[in-house]
Amino acid sequence: MADSKRLLAGLGNPGEQYFRTRHNIGFDVVDALADRSGCCLNKEKFNAAYTGVRMGLQEIFLVKPLSYMNRSGIPLQKLADYFKIDIENIIVVHDDMDLPFGKIKIVQGRGHGGHNGIRSIIDAFGQKACVRVRVGIGRPESDRSVTGHVLGKYTPDEQACLDHVLNDACDACLAILEKGVVNAMNFVNSSG
Repeated sequence: MADSKRLLAGLGNPGEQYFRTRHNIGFDVVDALADRSGCCLNKEKFNAAYTGVRMGLQEIFLVKPLSYMNRSGIPLQKLADYFKIDIENIIVVHDDMDLPFGKIKIVQGRGHGGHNGIRSIIDAFGQKACVRVRVGIGRPESDRSVTGHVLGKYTPDEQACLDHVLNDACDACLAILEKGVVNAMNFVNSSG
């Protein structure tokens, strides 16, 4: 059913100042998946932290590009080329302001929607066929800038349910790996 190798990348920015900010929720999901698998991203190549894990019959490379969000595409393209993984077998987890906080949506073959990390990936691969797990971070309050919102820390209410959101995003990634993209979309996109 599924190809034996997949690349599962979470988008974010490296550095302590970006830790646990909304824009780094992709990093947080990949870290949570690594925790579930009992491993950590302890290898580095092409300006990306990664590790390989076996999930069922598949070899999954968990990846965090370390090149900053708007340059995420180049490390992912180089890793995919190195491990011989087609773009259709890449899952990208990222923040999305167009979804309410905590809402998860799976899409494939869609445009970047203004997200610079996704724009970079489309530019690097020359196509948009990757699977994406969009994790809602909501829109900023009217008096707050978009940059301040995405690079800002979670509110106390958001922080209180963050573990639940990360768990749901991990489950969405695993659904893609175990059930295929269409079945995962049907399940995840129709829920809550």
